[in-house]
Amino acid sequence: MTSTVLIIIYMKKLIYLLSAALLVACTAAETASPILTVEGGKVQGVPADLPGITVYRGIPYAAPPIGELRWKAPQPVVPWDGVKVADRFGHPGYQAVHYPGNYFTEWGYGEEAQCSEDCLYLNVWTPAAGKTGEKLPVAYWIHGGGYREGWGSEPEFDGQEFAAKGVVLVSINYRLGVFGFLAHPELSAESPNGVSGNYGVLDMIQGLKWVKQNIAQFGGDPDNVMIFGQSAGGGAVRTLVESPLARGLFNKAVIMSAGGLNGGRGGAAASLSDIEKANKEILDWAGLTDLKKMRAAGTETIYALSTIYASVNNKGAAGGMFGRGPALTGAPIVDGYVSLKSFDEAAEDGSLADVPYMMGFTQDDMGNMTDGIAAFCLNREQKGNKAFAYQFARPLPDDGSQKVPVLKGAFHSSDLWFVFKSLKHCWRPWTQGDWDLAEKEITAWSNFAKYGDPNGPDGGEWTPYTKANPKFMIFKLDEADKEASAMGDPLPSQRAAAWPGAAPAAPRR
Repeated sequence: MTSTVLIIIYMKKLIYLLSAALLVACTAAETASPILTVEGGKVQGVPADLPGITVYRGIPYAAPPIGELRWKAPQPVVPWDGVKVADRFGHPGYQAVHYPGNYFTEWGYGEEAQCSEDCLYLNVWTPAAGKTGEKLPVAYWIHGGGYREGWGSEPEFDGQEFAAKGVVLVSINYRLGVFGFLAHPELSAESPNGVSGNYGVLDMIQGLKWVKQNIAQFGGDPDNVMIFGQSAGGGAVRTLVESPLARGLFNKAVIMSAGGLNGGRGGAAASLSDIEKANKEILDWAGLTDLKKMRAAGTETIYALSTIYASVNNKGAAGGMFGRGPALTGAPIVDGYVSLKSFDEAAEDGSLADVPYMMGFTQDDMGNMTDGIAAFCLNREQKGNKAFAYQFARPLPDDGSQKVPVLKGAFHSSDLWFVFKSLKHCWRPWTQGDWDLAEKEITAWSNFAKYGDPNGPDGGEWTPYTKANPKFMIFKLDEADKEASAMGDPLPSQRAAAWPGAAPAAPRR
């Protein structure tokens, strides 16, 4: 073979390789999300599973609340250099280790980032990255978990189906437990507002401020924001719609499995000073007698302190939302700054945020919430507003494939797979009816984000709960597993059948 022939063959191979490389580069350029400028620097997202949807994972919305920033209001984001590729979810707030069974198995935990006090991150799913003129509605999700566990990127909270409906979905992590809600006299003395606690709520408000300032970069409308949450997340929504600090940062609110009037999880009955005194007693006992020592203590030490104190002093189980005995504050309180009064008081005196509401619960929830939800809806009607009531009544299917105890019935949190239409992440043997029901629910939630009405801009079968029309939307399947949602009265709980042999343990949410 002559040298000329060899050169020709080499040149053909070189041209082929260059062409292939150019094709890959062009394809990458077409699929890469635009680089956006947000508070702190530049970010670039990655493609979601659904075509045309981009997800931005783990964007910081405040400085890490560690060291001297432990138990302080969220501070401005620490700027970064270059482009942050937002392809990994941020740390969940610090919490207990999870073990197989029940909610762990339900949600498919195991691939999340390590828990940390450094947890102030949010995620955005959007169909319109970089299109600042799109002005799509924004749905701002607050996870549950008793204010002591959970995170915004759990598998059931996959936001891409919302984005496919033309809604920009934002989910956040916030400070949990003692790190998010400790009240203490020295912390109050240090604060320019003279209060302490409610740091987790301030995180949520800071996230809403971030949305206000940055969401247009993702194609969202900062003036069309729906806040929604479930269980403790629903309790957080209750606090936000009362808080003067959150006013003007949202336009609709959805409260899921967090009660209505006279039965929800409002602020603590004790005064701020009483709560501060009780917390100080526990910290002083541990030798953490001033702020320097409190902030220097290890994360694990602070987290375990209530349990250790209760055990050593024979005080019974450490408290919290479901426990007994002494406990460092682990939930929102009425502090006179972030929260001025309880949700019920604000509803009654008319100071609650004047926005459209949706409120509901599941058939086998943490109690029958029918009366409290009905009372809230009638209160909204009396105040010249509207509220839509619902019940999720689909007992989840079980194929017996799991080797650990699993949750049964239409249990507390079972509706989350359907609201997010995230069924593909679950091991359960879904039917076509389940997928149709999920489509029904996510369409209603998306419509509410867009229009303040779950039916859409022109109304429809789901009417507000009123004195003249006191009905809930019941999300359910029929006996043939076909989608059969309809207006009606809430169905009775099947809890005894769902939890045979014994009363259930306190749910995690």
